[in-house]
Amino acid sequence: MAHSPSLRIVQVSDTHLFATEDRHLLGLSTLRSLEALLESLRQLAPLPDLFLLTGDLSQDGTAASYQHLQARFNSLEVPIYWLPGNHDCVEMMERSLTHPLFKADKSFQGGGWRLILLNSQAPGCVHGMLSPSALDELKQQLQQFPHTPTLVSMHHPPLEVESEWIDGSRLQNASEFFDIVDRYSQIKLVVFGHVHQEFYYQRGTVSYLGTPSTCVQFEPKSTEFALGHQEPGFRLIELYKDGTWATQVQRIHYMGKLDLAATGY
Repeated sequence: MAHSPSLRIVQVSDTHLFATEDRHLLGLSTLRSLEALLESLRQLAPLPDLFLLTGDLSQDGTAASYQHLQARFNSLEVPIYWLPGNHDCVEMMERSLTHPLFKADKSFQGGGWRLILLNSQAPGCVHGMLSPSALDELKQQLQQFPHTPTLVSMHHPPLEVESEWIDGSRLQNASEFFDIVDRYSQIKLVVFGHVHQEFYYQRGTVSYLGTPSTCVQFEPKSTEFALGHQEPGFRLIELYKDGTWATQVQRIHYMGKLDLAATGY
């Protein structure tokens, strides 16, 4: 598009950091891959207006893992909004992600858009679930800003991504979510993590976007657990005041030697 975006977002997902810096996930150093990705982000011109972190930021839910995350992102001096995934500990996130750049807001206005962050974590489960209070909050936000283009984010995909083993851990009450989405035409985008791969699906007037992990990738359209050979990445999202948007996934040059026998997912 010829006109400039009113809000430039980088979505980062599934960093899977550990308490100790030398831990690996399936043979790959999640901290080193994140550092390589952040170095790539420093080359963006212009830098994004904000980072949107869509869950599984930690693999072990420890304070130290979130401190590693916070220390690395702070160097970019860009506001950071976050939500939890199934591997995260919400209480520990709230206690640890306290730097002023890390924002606790789960709904806010920016660039003529409304951004809503939903907690799809079902404690103790891999699959996702939106609580009644989360669904009510979503409805209230949409009712309050009926004419504002809206981006909704969560960790779990609300629809199938054509990978049987991943689809078993998607959002379990997706029908309740869709009942709301289908009634509010201002929703333009739903973005999520969890799937460790690039994904796009158009449902009605809403686009659904999955984003690669910053570390290990999953093979698309796989029946059983399978690692992909794609490089880590992030999603750049540009929002325009007229309600249109543009996006692209960018990969980084970082590949570890993956090992299915190493620390399991």
